[in-house]
This record gives sequence, structure tokens and C-alpha cells, in this order.
Amino acid sequence: MEIKVITGDIAQIEADAIVVSLFEGVEQPGGATAVVDRALDGVISSLISRREIKGKFGEVSIVHTFGKLPGRMVAVAGLGKSQDLNADRIRGVAGEFCRALRKLNCRKIATILHGAGAGGIEPVASAEAIAEGALLGLYSFTKYKKPEYEDVKEMLIVVKEEERAPSLERAVEKARVVAEAASLARTMVDEPANYMTPTRMAEAAREIAGKYDLGLKVLEVEDMEAMGMGALLGVARGSNEPPKLMALSYRGDGRSQEALGFLGKGITFDSGGISIKPSEGMGEMKGDMAGAAAVVTALGAIAQLKPQVNVTAIIPVTENLPSGTALKPGDILKAMNGKTIEVISTDAEGRLILADALCYAQKLGLSPLIDLATLTGACRIALGTLYGGLFSNNRDLAEKVLKAGERVGERMWQMPMPAEYKELIKSEIADIKNSGNRLGGAITAALFLAEFAGDTPWVHVDIAGPASSTKESGYLVKGATGFGVRTLVEFALSEAERGETK
Repeated sequence: MEIKVITGDIAQIEADAIVVSLFEGVEQPGGATAVVDRALDGVISSLISRREIKGKFGEVSIVHTFGKLPGRMVAVAGLGKSQDLNADRIRGVAGEFCRALRKLNCRKIATILHGAGAGGIEPVASAEAIAEGALLGLYSFTKYKKPEYEDVKEMLIVVKEEERAPSLERAVEKARVVAEAASLARTMVDEPANYMTPTRMAEAAREIAGKYDLGLKVLEVEDMEAMGMGALLGVARGSNEPPKLMALSYRGDGRSQEALGFLGKGITFDSGGISIKPSEGMGEMKGDMAGAAAVVTALGAIAQLKPQVNVTAIIPVTENLPSGTALKPGDILKAMNGKTIEVISTDAEGRLILADALCYAQKLGLSPLIDLATLTGACRIALGTLYGGLFSNNRDLAEKVLKAGERVGERMWQMPMPAEYKELIKSEIADIKNSGNRLGGAITAALFLAEFAGDTPWVHVDIAGPASSTKESGYLVKGATGFGVRTLVEFALSEAERGETK
């Protein structure tokens, strides 16, 4: 969908639908909604008085114009209570009204800047949120199935003041870059595992590197063997698909050799290995590479936005399958840093591949480190599907990542990492074991990773909950969410700004 910023009067725009908005509890519309209401001889006011339009968050009410306006219909988008309005709710509103209008065969939509008047939202923030929410909300994975509806082709963001247009256009362009990156991550996760193999993940990284002039190094089995990546190679033993470890690099700051490190868990299919999962729901385990997809696509977005910062993404990718050569409970592996690991469960494999990835990131001198991983069902049970669980060895870094997520609407909750729980992953025959008991599973997984992060400032985000959605809601659709892409991009942009002010 193409998004343009134009100057004009929303009531005079020719489109299949024009979109105005209303706060919950408002009895008399104001601003642009009032202008449209008058042009329709008060029909919106009448519907409000009859409680047919309530302004509830996510509500989309359709009013046909019957020739009174150039547009075929008016959509009144509910903003909810005025005190609750923020940029993320505007994203959600945009996703809702775009899907509703797509179902009504609208190809061209015109919208006002929601919340930029009485809502107190900055116009630039509103434009960015509308564009991002619209693009994310209209995402659909239709590669293997005929689409139910035709795409919306064009959305016009209509403003009165011509001098605002340049800044709004820049905001819309940023939104497009970020939303397209998140949507690409969704597509990678939604692909079946017989297509999105480790080899195809490497090809996807190669395409992004070529398109945006990124550096790319792909480690093959012989490279990993030479570096002693026994943990990653151990997980890969059960599959005929060769594992890959990719280093994707963006160089935006030629003055510095320092680089941020982003890491993503890339299990393209997780059967559990010999510790096999129940068959019910196993198909969802094609999405166990959501962290890797987010990291790869975030680098593409960062390259387009060109912040003055260096970033390298480390992406370990393999399948976790049972076979005659597969890793077994009781086996001992040696990671790249020399630590030995007793394998209690082959279904605790994500932390094993991340262990070697963290070691490799330190070898490259990357700092700070942020990893995204669909690591534990325990975190999903604890926090549900709206929050990622954040663990860290550095308070300042944790706060920066939490704030970056808050700004873009990706919610995270910081979890504890008590030293006492290290006892749960202490092995009698190796330096550490890869799983404790059923208690505190998300915490012990993070404590395991911390052993390989060392003293480097590090954040681990367990995205097992928010990596997928079971329904349409706001700008989320059923399937992969692309969670983490927008946080990583925002973090890189904010780090670049901090560097400029030093």
C-alpha cells in the first residue's frame, strides 16, 4: 500500500472511504469529524445520540455518504477514552479501520491525523503511528492461499497546514521501513519449516545484505568445528539440514570500531529432539526462529534509516530433530568458551545455540548484547502473549531496552535473576546443565545464557509469548507478530542519538 501526505479538507477528498474519529463519551463531535458531520446533515451526531456510534477503542462505524461527499463512505474510528490515548493505540486504531475498509472493497482511503487535536498527540507521532498501524494491520500471509480480499492500494493522510507536510512525510517513510521489516519477519516465521530451512534463512540474510549493502559472513559446519562451537553443532546433529551461523553487519559510524550486538534464536523447526514434544501443536514450532527473523529484518530497516551507529547481528540457525545421530539426554557438550554442558533435555536447545552465539559475539567485541528468543513456555505462562520477559546483567541497558519497547508499543516486563537459582542448573559432571526443574524455568534459562554473556552488558528477551497472535487485534493479525523488530530499530536509533550528543 502506498501512503501519501496531502494538504486539503478531508470532507472534499475523493476516495472510497474517508476516516474520522471519536473519543468514547463524546456526545458532540469536534474538529474534522464535525466538518464531515455537517456535510452529512448531522447523521454522525444522530448516530451518537442513538448510541449506535460509541467511540469505543477499536470500534469502526460505517456511514454511507449517498453523494453528499466525494467519498463513498465515512468510517468513524473509535479512539476509546481520551486519557488512554497514546501512539500505540493510534497504531491499533489504524490497523482496525484499514482491515474493516478492506473487507468493504475500499482501494483508496483518506484519513485525518487521529489524536493530533484534542488528543494531544504530536502530529508527527500520529502520522507515524497511523502509517505503521495501517501497514502492520493489513499484513496477510497468502503465499499458499488465494487472498480473501483485495489489497488497499493507497492511503492519504490529509492535513490542513502545508508546512507540516515535509516532517510528516519523513515520519511516514520511517514507519514504512519499520513496518515492512516487521512484516518480512512475520512472513519468515509464517513460512512452513519445509521451506524456511537454515539454508533458506541464510539466503534471506544474503538478500537483505545485498539489497542494503550490509556485511555478511556465514559460518558453515567446518568453521564452527574449527571454533569449537560444540553446543550449536550438538543441537544440529539430528538434522540432515546443515546449521548456519550468520554475522550480518551494518556500519553507520566510521569513527568507531565499537558495535552493538543483536542475537536471535533460529530453530527453524523444534520437535524437541529425543526429548520429543507432544504432536498436538508441534506445527507451531516452525516459529521457533522468530528471534532470528526479527534480528535479520531489523538490520535491513536500520540500514535504510542510516543511524550513525554500528550494529552486528549474530544468528545461529538449525533444526532440532530426533534421529540416530541426534543429541541425547545425558550427553555432554563443550561450548566455544570451553564450558562443558550436561544435556538434561534436548528440548532446551535454544539456549545451547545461543551459548555459542554469545561467545562468538564476545569474540567479535560486540557490546552491549541483546538477544531475542522464543526460549521458554514458562515465560509465556508467566506473562501471557502481550509481554516479553526481559532479563539482564546491566540495569542501565535493561532500562534503555524497556523504554525503546515502550516507545514502539512492544511491551516487556523485567524478570529477576536471583543468584540462588543458579543451584538449579549446577551439574555434578559438567560445568553447567541445560535445564533445571519445572520451577522458574524462564529464569533458569536466562541464568544459563548469562554464563556465556560474561561481563558484557547483556539483555535477553524471552519472546515466547508475544511472538505470535491467535487473533486479529489492532495492528496484530493471526500468526506471527514480528515482535522485537521495532524495539531493536528504536534502540539502534536512540543509541545513535546518544552518540551524537556525547
